[in-house]
Amino acid sequence: MMPVRRDVHPHLPPERISDWHERGRHVTHFINALSIFFPAGERFFMDSVRNYRDQVKDPELRRAIAGFIGQEAMHTREHILYNRLMENAGLPAAGLDRAVWRLLDLLRKILPKSWQLAHTIALEHYTAMLAGGLLQDGRHMGDASETGYRQVWTWHALEETEHKAVAYDVWNTVMKPGPYRYVVRTFTMLTTTVTFWAMVFVFHIALVMGDKSCRNKLSGFGSVMRFLWRSPGVMPKMIPEWLRYFRPGFHPWDDDNRAELNRIAPLIAEIEDNARRAGVSTHAPSLRGAA
Repeated sequence: MMPVRRDVHPHLPPERISDWHERGRHVTHFINALSIFFPAGERFFMDSVRNYRDQVKDPELRRAIAGFIGQEAMHTREHILYNRLMENAGLPAAGLDRAVWRLLDLLRKILPKSWQLAHTIALEHYTAMLAGGLLQDGRHMGDASETGYRQVWTWHALEETEHKAVAYDVWNTVMKPGPYRYVVRTFTMLTTTVTFWAMVFVFHIALVMGDKSCRNKLSGFGSVMRFLWRSPGVMPKMIPEWLRYFRPGFHPWDDDNRAELNRIAPLIAEIEDNARRAGVSTHAPSLRGAA
């Protein structure tokens, strides 16, 4: 697949940032917690691939790298705005964002560039798994959830799917085949898994505890467990996909869900229509109500 940079501006009503999901505030904040990772994370992904761009000679892969970087740049911009809505609502998004930047800056300093790319392909597999689950079952976003937030996550999921193999193809191009390539790839997936879910857990709790309008702070966590494990059940589908990453011949497109990409053009038209109906420009890079 050839990733395409799209300048998309979903309309996110600021007053709904803490309760936009139909399943309530706890599920909303679980998904909001994922947004906090993206500004620093997407920058790390772009830099990790850029480190090896000059070593890639295949013209098609070079075009895919350009599309990948363009898409990640757009995701970064929109999640900066998204996270600012959380901060403006009194949620501790800025402090959590700084923690992600500090961690990834540390990885840049202490890890070889090959290991940075290895962490990137592991995290890209995580985004691909989460995106695939979201696209496969509409209950993840919920038909009754606020339109703009449902749209921004669906757009992000579609583009993550479109470019899900780019960083991996760069890895296979620049890393010499053999046991070392396999060990680094799989070991970083193990460490990434522990770190990622630990941080998601902490960030989710921080957002819930910071939400002054959230009354059932403790009992509400049960709704998130049901969302993740029972209905629609994000995690059961992810486990076999996660395990497949450890096969020596793994490739992201082994899970061929490219048919979902036919939804991109209609979705963008819906995003633009939703913004127009809200009286918001679809082109100006403003905060669209965040200030």
